[in-house]
Amino acid sequence: MLNTLLSSEIELHVREMLVAQGIEPGPELNIQIEHPMYPEHGEYSTNIAMKLAKALRKSPLHIAEELQQRLEQQGNIRGMVAQIQVAAPGFLNFHLNWAVWAARQIEAPNGSQSKVLIEHTSINPNKSAHIGHLRNSCIGDALARMLRYAGHEVEVHNYIDDLGNQLADTVVGILNTSVEQAHARFGDYCWDTYAKINQAYKVNAELQEARVQVLQQLEEGHSNMAWIGSLVAERIVREQLDEMKQFGIGYDVLVWESNIVREGFWASTFDLLQQTAVFRQVTEGKLSGCWVLKQSEELPEAGVDTDYQADKVLVRSNGILTYTAKDIAYHMWKFGILEKDFTYTKFAERVWTTHPKGVRKTLGRADTVINVIDQRQQYPQAMVKLALEVLGYPKQAEQLKHVSYGVVSLSPETAASLGVDISDGKSSYAMSGRQGIGIKVSDLLDQMEHIIHSKRKRKQGLSSRSIAAAAIRYYLLKYHLQTEVVFDLQQATEVSGNSGVYLLYAYARANSILDKAAKAQHLSNGFPLQPDSNRLSELEPQEQLLFRQLAYWPETLQLSINQLAPNLICSYAFELSSTFNNFYSVCPIMKASEEQRELRLWLTQRFKDTLHLALQVLGLPTPKRM
Repeated sequence: MLNTLLSSEIELHVREMLVAQGIEPGPELNIQIEHPMYPEHGEYSTNIAMKLAKALRKSPLHIAEELQQRLEQQGNIRGMVAQIQVAAPGFLNFHLNWAVWAARQIEAPNGSQSKVLIEHTSINPNKSAHIGHLRNSCIGDALARMLRYAGHEVEVHNYIDDLGNQLADTVVGILNTSVEQAHARFGDYCWDTYAKINQAYKVNAELQEARVQVLQQLEEGHSNMAWIGSLVAERIVREQLDEMKQFGIGYDVLVWESNIVREGFWASTFDLLQQTAVFRQVTEGKLSGCWVLKQSEELPEAGVDTDYQADKVLVRSNGILTYTAKDIAYHMWKFGILEKDFTYTKFAERVWTTHPKGVRKTLGRADTVINVIDQRQQYPQAMVKLALEVLGYPKQAEQLKHVSYGVVSLSPETAASLGVDISDGKSSYAMSGRQGIGIKVSDLLDQMEHIIHSKRKRKQGLSSRSIAAAAIRYYLLKYHLQTEVVFDLQQATEVSGNSGVYLLYAYARANSILDKAAKAQHLSNGFPLQPDSNRLSELEPQEQLLFRQLAYWPETLQLSINQLAPNLICSYAFELSSTFNNFYSVCPIMKASEEQRELRLWLTQRFKDTLHLALQVLGLPTPKRM
């Protein structure tokens, strides 16, 4: 990566300058390489000279000039830099040698080829998925694509909580409530049933007791009720997988919570935890009878929920396991440090599922585990890390990564359209499965498809449904991970501006230009000739801007992988597409002189290849025409 190369070259000379002054440089000098705002300042810049002024007791300009001389004596950074400039009050600006850059292939990021296990989606199997669930799935799938492109072996898991409260609620609802209206899908029927039973709990205490009994029967796994729960969960999971498939989201393995419990994974983990000093059964107080993982000797703050005190409950006093208990056992297996293994059967095309009567496969045993779970689950994730540490696995604890993200809520306008009272004037409204408030994934896709289809002048090429799925996926990926997405139906269905549709049209436009050039025999072997190096020294402003943006792709991809942040690729792809569209509107291609046409066709091809990679790692289609 060019920024990495510059940083290492600068650091080498900075260390030499510090040592010459009798100063011992630290292990990290934090050389920051930035992109100048204006093209006349080059493609890269650093302010390291200003940071060194106090230590070297010299002016920043003097330090920058010395660094400039040292770097120029090294062959201008291996020929990649055409010019190094010093600018007040002490910046070093680097102009790339475009002839050398253009001769290079698009660089792939550096991967360690280690095994990465990514868990994402993991929706409760009790009703249809909503857009909050879809944000999780889109993030997880994009991460999987990014890491595969970087050379890692990636295994994608979807954890099915078929012993949880939510499934128990739906089962109790099916048996004790009545939903009369027609439903196209079982998950939609369960959506309404789940909301109805949660309303019924408020007026019927006996139903709450029925819920506890159903939970126990689900966990034991040998009763009529357990079979009902299993059938409901499996039907819901199949519908959820079909929904995700329409967005290009797939999985390698479904891990069922019931298999973790019934096949002894938790029992083995329980035995190991009992041998530590931090896992014990409480004998008095509100937690009497519970098994807890001791996090700290400090007393919990008053008013903190019992499950999220410094002592994390893993087994309740009635013997029912908490989600975190089962998650600890699951992670012991993920890292291959539990002396137990699953067997598997086929669940769907290219998807395996844990099953007690299945076959053995080499799954799990990961070097790194990434869990895509919203930021509200930070504490339970920390407890899994703690359990790994106290059990003697600090390396695995360090390699457990929680990719947290902001939840999806509803804008006032969208909430009002769903019947929510917005008279309190809030800026956003939470979705609530218990109240039946939310945007189902299937409903959103249907509505978006209708909007796309109605706005298309030509109906050839990519289907309206595929475009709609791409638009929704991009909408949920483009925000910073920690941002709460305030979902607005009107905004989400826009097809202009910073949208997935805008990117697809830019890609299709580049294909159309290159197809026309090929038919006019302006291409050699389907690819524009290497641009004339003399022409590269006299770029027009929009050509230079496109060159700059194309040069930033490898480092952008590497940074997004390092930070596990697909939104960085979204921002890059939008800026690249905008730069290309501006270039296209200002710089004629087919009607340009032969010399200009050759360069501009080469730029168009390089843009297409770069955007193709960006769209692929984001999980968006690459249509030749729209």
